[in-house]
Amino acid sequence: MPDSAIGPNKAINSDEPSVTADNARSSRRSGLRARSQRLGARCQHWWLDRRARFTGAHQDRGMSTAEYAVGTIAACAFAALLFKIVNSPEVNEMLSSLIDRALKING
Repeated sequence: MPDSAIGPNKAINSDEPSVTADNARSSRRSGLRARSQRLGARCQHWWLDRRARFTGAHQDRGMSTAEYAVGTIAACAFAALLFKIVNSPEVNEMLSSLIDRALKING
């Protein structure tokens, strides 16, 4: 079939399937590139947010030496209070009676 039978603007071009395939590949690449850029932007935003949490305003995350001293004194005072309560005669008697009842029920 001659080229003129198809029409002046519709000549058979042997490169046409290749051009169409190249256009499809190019559009896929640009779509992937756009998705990759959006993902990269989200990752960068996440990373900057994470870094901001560990630096800057959130930098004071631990206790200073004075806070350690106050915390240690408070813990020691609480331990002394518990020791006094557990060693009191009332608690000793209650624990002894509890153990005696448990042994009598089982044995």
